[in-house]
Amino acid sequence: MNNAFEGIIPRFVAASTGFDRLLAAVRPAQWDAPTPCAEWKVRDLVNHMTSGNRNYVSLVDGGTAAGYLAGRDADALGADPIGAFRGSVRDCADAFARPGALARVLDYPLGRVVGSQALAVRTADSIVHTWDLARAIGVDDTLDAGLLGWLDDGFDRIYAGLAETPAAADTTHRFFAPPTGSPGFTRQDRLLRRMGREPSLR
Repeated sequence: MNNAFEGIIPRFVAASTGFDRLLAAVRPAQWDAPTPCAEWKVRDLVNHMTSGNRNYVSLVDGGTAAGYLAGRDADALGADPIGAFRGSVRDCADAFARPGALARVLDYPLGRVVGSQALAVRTADSIVHTWDLARAIGVDDTLDAGLLGWLDDGFDRIYAGLAETPAAADTTHRFFAPPTGSPGFTRQDRLLRRMGREPSLR
């Protein structure tokens, strides 16, 4: 049985590093480029990733779901988007590395979950948004095979018990898009469609 939460902090860092590599390749004119995420341009996507990391730190610090949602759309990038993202990754990894943080029950917006599951959801988000960023800036969108396998194998456990999940056809939450398209021919295609993406469209 896949243990989706084992080694979750290194997985989160690895997923964030993959996003970071693409972020460093964003050209000035591409910050306003559209992404596969409806209504988000590249800067909006990077802000989502950065503010999300900071909101997870807040949850570890005892923050509430209401506070998380209230701060979700705030500008977390300022004048240094890349530096802001990298700082948020460090802060998030450090927060979950504190004694007891992975076992602590957090007031996550989609349901109260332990820290290890919350960080697994965050890691999954980072993996899929790496694909979104690759598509937006026109570079190779092949995801890391190890991270892809982890997410695919552990999908059900990662999202177990949440009020809404990426695989729910009737999902309405902004965290997820409804599943789309038909089953793909590759593992990456199949997973992306479960996450509401359409890999065949360019």
